[in-house]
Amino acid sequence: MKSALKNNHNKDKPRSLGPVSHLEEHVNPEWWKKIFNSLYLKTDSDLVEDISITRQEVETFSKVLDLKPDSHILDLCCGQGRHSLELSRRGFRNVNGFDRSHYLIQKARNSAKKEGLAIKFREGDARKTPYGPDAFDSVMVLGNSFGYFETLEEDLRVLQEIRRVLKPHGKVFLDVADGSYLKENFQPRSWEWIDKHNFVCRERALSLDGQKMICREVIVNESSGVVTDQFYAERIYTAEMLVDLLEKADFSDIEIVDSVKYQTLRNQDLGMMEKRIFVVASVHKEWTEQKKKVKELDRNVVVIFGDPKKEDSLKPCGVFDDDDLYTIDQLKGNLKELSGYSFKYLDNHDTLISDLSKLKGKTDFVFNLCDEGYFNDPRKELHVPALLEALNIPYTGSGPQCLAFCYDKSLVRGIARELGVAVPEGMVVKAEDNLFELPMDFPVIVKPNFGDSSFGLNRNSVCNNHDEVVRAIYDIREGLGYDKPILIEEFLTGKDLSIGIIGNPPENYNILPIIEEDYSQLPDDLPRVCGYEAKWIPESPYWNLSSIPAVLSPEVEEIIVEGSLKLINRLECRDYTRLDWRLSSSGVPKLLEVNPNPGWCWDGHLAKMAKLAGINYGEMIGQILKCADDRISPLK
Repeated sequence: MKSALKNNHNKDKPRSLGPVSHLEEHVNPEWWKKIFNSLYLKTDSDLVEDISITRQEVETFSKVLDLKPDSHILDLCCGQGRHSLELSRRGFRNVNGFDRSHYLIQKARNSAKKEGLAIKFREGDARKTPYGPDAFDSVMVLGNSFGYFETLEEDLRVLQEIRRVLKPHGKVFLDVADGSYLKENFQPRSWEWIDKHNFVCRERALSLDGQKMICREVIVNESSGVVTDQFYAERIYTAEMLVDLLEKADFSDIEIVDSVKYQTLRNQDLGMMEKRIFVVASVHKEWTEQKKKVKELDRNVVVIFGDPKKEDSLKPCGVFDDDDLYTIDQLKGNLKELSGYSFKYLDNHDTLISDLSKLKGKTDFVFNLCDEGYFNDPRKELHVPALLEALNIPYTGSGPQCLAFCYDKSLVRGIARELGVAVPEGMVVKAEDNLFELPMDFPVIVKPNFGDSSFGLNRNSVCNNHDEVVRAIYDIREGLGYDKPILIEEFLTGKDLSIGIIGNPPENYNILPIIEEDYSQLPDDLPRVCGYEAKWIPESPYWNLSSIPAVLSPEVEEIIVEGSLKLINRLECRDYTRLDWRLSSSGVPKLLEVNPNPGWCWDGHLAKMAKLAGINYGEMIGQILKCADDRISPLK
């Protein structure tokens, strides 16, 4: 853990804020989106990773709730799934876990898979879950996972959502910090060793209104210094306040079951987990009236492709070839197998505007697969969604603004840095620049700042001296006729990675397994780069590159996943996105590119990732359509 903590944070060079007079001023209202990661499991491991405590808790609330082996149970805000896993080990067959933290949900899924436990873990917001009404016999919110939101009304929304998903006479079980005890006994300052090499210093204070406990944690590594300096705030409830809130949420038979004081093996600062209240309540309601099912009609979908009759400057022969037509046929064949949709295809760009105008009002949405761009011009990829917006026709994938942003690699670099996402050192050389100095060491990589499909990226793009840089720039300018800015970046020599995300965070998305380019079969004298040759030139030694599952530490995977989610949210990527990352020689992940509306072909990177997740090509296309359909028609 010592080295993992160092590598996880060296890229950001974290610093402590030093003395802070008012802790509350430094709390992000949505602190809960970021704090539950691998560091959380270390700082709170004396309780949340102690199997004996988990077993004791499961024993208690399973008796209180009178759980049966076939009871439908929701472990809401389940974290790494410690209670769900223990319930499943004890023979409960219908256990569901739900949490906002992608890191903890992935850890829970991996644990369940390793033990062969049939638990359904899902990711999302407790205020709006994906479950139907009357779905569960019991809902549990355990381990002081209640009271994270900014307002009391949002906590009430969580209880109202719990009531919605509970069956009539179902029960909710809350395990919440004892607010009365906490106000009188909290430690304003403490510190403790969390393992042999790392310790945490804590500060606490009541909020100005006395309703929240404000906490600060400074985690320090003995050799590398500050790992993180983080703030959070939890609403503190007395037993009376919990009863009042449950009554407002229309629960009945509310009972304070117990007030438990904990002691752990580490026997140090337990903070808000030290003394907790157990509350159980029932819901008295009628079964939710089921709407009569009307026969579902097919969704009328228009699919737009590039124009196969026109030139395409990015393809080796400048035109659509047999492979391109085969790819389109594979797509059409898989669409034909999807139920609930009726498809019409458009690929004549000369008549595209008039064709779409005629279909206005007759189509539910457009499946926009025209990643070649309007008239097969890559700089006009954004024109297709812009045209659809002008015609007020809904469509899949990202909008014109997102496509414009992501086409500019330098712009994305700046946005990533603003979000705290690491990028390679780099600089932009404009067309009129004849003299320039590189701010980074060799090797570097030279590529067009505007472009996709690996345009202008080949074995000569990786340069080891200034002369090679000049030559690479000349090849791009003269060989490709490119007169726009050129991006020069440090060439990262670690693993070459891609991550795919289908759906729309925060509620409805699926992160596909991260893949790595396998360069093991490439001659030693060739640079490890997946460029134009790997995608378009069968005679090239790069042609046979393959993708393999990436083997990464949990800390590195967490950085990539969290950084990717930040970027697609900020850039407004929709429905499906691929992001390319690479590790530095020391193992630090850095963003290379964001690819909205990425390649959808049957043998592309997105399909390879889906296959690793057990999702075949047709299912992947179906998921993209479903995510877009849900976004476009949320009330359907």
